[in-house]
Amino acid sequence: MTLASAHVKSEAERLGFARCGMAKALPVDEAFADHYKAWLEAGCQAEMHYLENYQDKRFDPRLLVPGVRTIVSVAFNYYPSKEVPGIAWYAQGKDYHDLLRQRLAQLMEAIGAHGRCFVDTAPVPERYWAWRCGLGWIGKHSQLVVPQVGSAFFLGELYIEEEVDVYDVPMENHCQRCRRCLDACPTGALESGAFNSRKCLSYLTIENKGELPSWAGEKMGDMFYGCDRCLRACPHLHSLPTDEPLLQPSGALLSMCPSDWKQLTVEQYRTLFKGSAVKRAKYEGLMRNIQAVYPLSES
Repeated sequence: MTLASAHVKSEAERLGFARCGMAKALPVDEAFADHYKAWLEAGCQAEMHYLENYQDKRFDPRLLVPGVRTIVSVAFNYYPSKEVPGIAWYAQGKDYHDLLRQRLAQLMEAIGAHGRCFVDTAPVPERYWAWRCGLGWIGKHSQLVVPQVGSAFFLGELYIEEEVDVYDVPMENHCQRCRRCLDACPTGALESGAFNSRKCLSYLTIENKGELPSWAGEKMGDMFYGCDRCLRACPHLHSLPTDEPLLQPSGALLSMCPSDWKQLTVEQYRTLFKGSAVKRAKYEGLMRNIQAVYPLSES
């Protein structure tokens, strides 16, 4: 069965996705695979060793999902209407994994397709497929850039058995000589031409389970979960705020002030971040970050 790509995109829009595109399920470009392998060889993945696993399935979707013929890539806007200082935009509301998985399953059913849904939980090169599906290009900050909208998007994929009548084409990179994201990064994590997780404040405050490097505290500003500086600096950032209720910060979060964060208890942490992506850092990791931003010696 061949699906109408216009119908797929129409259903994706109805379900709240801001962008949708499709590409044939073929092995990734050799240049992408070589760049990824070199990135791993340089140790830029830091302690995220899961990125080293299942490279065969990462590079060939047909090995991950036998019988797949089409990759459907979607983007979901998370640009906030209200902002909790200190927390990355993507984590202002509830955990996006559950929200996107549900919407992707609804999209699969709506278009009558068969396959699997993925949201950042499998060896899927999400930004690569978003580029192949024509949603945008991969910027110098290593994130997908949607033209005149920016990078404040969650990505998700359907790996489906059906073909579509019209496949999208990759978008040309429009970063050109712009280096606003490079200049905005306080640690130089982007300067080598390959995103270096070991220097990235988002990695250090979220994925990193050890101590913060001695230099990190003075670079963090008021951000104790994530960073967002490169995302905010992009001249293509013109998103309208998301209207998804689950991605809005709670009143309790919005009311927090520095003194509240410094005195945060385990019980408060569990209540504030129930069902939130912030729990990825765990209480100990979050307090490590908070104390770097708001030293206990300060009044």
